[in-house]
Order: sequence, then C-alpha cells, then structure tokens
Amino acid sequence: MRVAMYYNNRDVRIEQMEVPRIGPGELLVKVWASGICGSDVLEWYRLAKAPIVLGHEIAGEIAEVGDAVQKWKRGDRVFVSHHVPCNMCRYCGEGHESCCDTLASTNFYPGGFAEYLRVPEINVRNGVYALPESMSYEQAVFIEPLACVFRGQRHAGWRPGRRLLVMGCGISGIMHIQLARTAGASRIVAVDINPQRIDSSLKFGADVALPAGKDLIDRLKEVNDGRLADLVIVATGALSAIKQAFDAVDRGGTILFFAPSDPGAVVEMPFNKLWRKEVTITSSYAGSPRDINAAIELISSGRIDVTPLITHRLPLDKTQEGFRLVAEAGGKSMKVVIEPQR
Repeated sequence: MRVAMYYNNRDVRIEQMEVPRIGPGELLVKVWASGICGSDVLEWYRLAKAPIVLGHEIAGEIAEVGDAVQKWKRGDRVFVSHHVPCNMCRYCGEGHESCCDTLASTNFYPGGFAEYLRVPEINVRNGVYALPESMSYEQAVFIEPLACVFRGQRHAGWRPGRRLLVMGCGISGIMHIQLARTAGASRIVAVDINPQRIDSSLKFGADVALPAGKDLIDRLKEVNDGRLADLVIVATGALSAIKQAFDAVDRGGTILFFAPSDPGAVVEMPFNKLWRKEVTITSSYAGSPRDINAAIELISSGRIDVTPLITHRLPLDKTQEGFRLVAEAGGKSMKVVIEPQR
C-alpha cells in the first residue's frame, strides 16, 4: 500500500509498505479521508519521531475484522480515535481522560496518511465510532478536532450569554467561534494577525474581528460596550497573545489556553491582578469519548457546518503540497483533507 512518509515539513515522500496484518481483536480500516492537523507541522514536536506516517483525523471503512471482534463488520463506516483512554484510572474517573497514561501510549498503525491502517484491540474497544449515514467521510475528519474544541469549552465552564475573545483564527479558533455561536454566546470578538483569517472569523460567526496589536485591549473595550471578555480562548501559541490574555479577561472571567507554544516557553503572569479579579485559568488537550460523541452529534445534526472549512482536497500523492499549505499558515488554507483512495 502507499503511505505518505513524513521526514520534515518540506519532505513528505510517497512510499510503499505492506498492508498491516491484524490480530483476533483488531480491525483493518480503509482510509477514505484524513485531515492535516496544525500539530502535524510542528517540527519541534514531530522531527524526533521521523520518519513517520502521520495523520490522526481520519474516517474510513472497515476492510477486515479480527475473529474475536463482534461489534463491527466489514463495510462499516467509522471514525477511529488514535489515542484512547483506559477509562479505569483515577484520571479517567475524575474526567481528565487526556491525562491518562494509556492515552499517551496508544495509537493506530501506521497513521492516517496511508491507504489502510491497523486498529489495535484497545482502540477497537475504546475508540471506534460508527458514522451516521448523513455524515460524509470528509465531514468525519472534523470529529477529532471538534471534540478537542468541545472539551476545551466544557473545561472552561461554558455558559450561554458569555462574551468571548478568541485569539487566533486558524482552524481551531474558527471552530471555537462556531461552537460558541451555536451554544449561545452573546458576543464574539476574534483576533488574528492575518487579514484573510480575520475575514474568515466574521464569515463563521464572529461579531467583530480585530487585527492583533499592542492596543488590542482598548479596541476590545470599544467594540464590547466598554467590557473585557468573560472567556478568553487562546488558540495560538504566540507569547504576545498569551500575555495579552491576562489583560483581556474580565473580573470573574476565564482564560482557556488551547494551543501549545514553543518548547520551554515561559510567560510572566501578573499574579496579584489576576488574583484580585478572581480569574480562572485552565487548559485542555485532546478530547474524551464524551466529547467525541458530542462532536459526532453536532456535525451530523448540522448544528456545526464543517464542510465550508475545507479549502483543499488532495490525493495521497499530493500530501507534500498539503503539508506546505498548512505549514505556511498564510490564510490560503483552512482545512486540508487528504484522500488516500484517490
């Protein structure tokens, strides 16, 4: 079978591998669609494991079923979660499945940028979901990233009527805007450095979009009835945005740090100011089974329309082009979907 082997952002090669053999409790999935995630192009995170077949936002069709698998059959349309929790440890029991040791050690093989992948037994038990008939494979690519977004807002104590500031309008920021709008936000202000992304934020639900800059806090008050934000979602790893989040949050508000920054990044925090304002600071990583089910419902019901977010559909042979589009982050692409069967 063909795979897209990642060496770095400028070197993704189409190579041949054997179709994986599955065990009694495993599945073989034919990959129909696989999205390129922003984390796929973080070289500081990926290069240590290269060469590697990446791709974790996948949807496909079961091609082979292990003898011990009873729930699934050949031809079933599925989303498969690459990392799965054990659902038994204290972290899982307390609702922090993404902190589970099992989650960090699980994955399917070889990766989503391949014609086929093997789903290990624990992923079969804890991470395979049937796709509704109304959901296309390319729509299903958004299940994983939307689950992450849903989890983030849930961790931030989402309540209808809140005023949001979304900092960073890449694909994650846009999905935060979409979800917040659907969930009853009273006002959403979006911020980015890229004019195209600023325009996209308005298209997908922001009330106001502002260019990033040193005078952001003053401009936020101007467009927000003199108020700061009840919830600040930092969907970028830029240190300047992280620092501004401390000034942008209102009394009693919440800051959600959703995106990673560079390794070793350190940010000074105005501790007394935040303490006096009773600010909650939280973060989120990945999505739990609960969040995945919520994402499936949001997409299949049409409450979140993900199809307009797809800017490029490429065959597996053009995966290098897809990585270039995502890595450049210049606003020309939103979601790039690789179709391994083309």
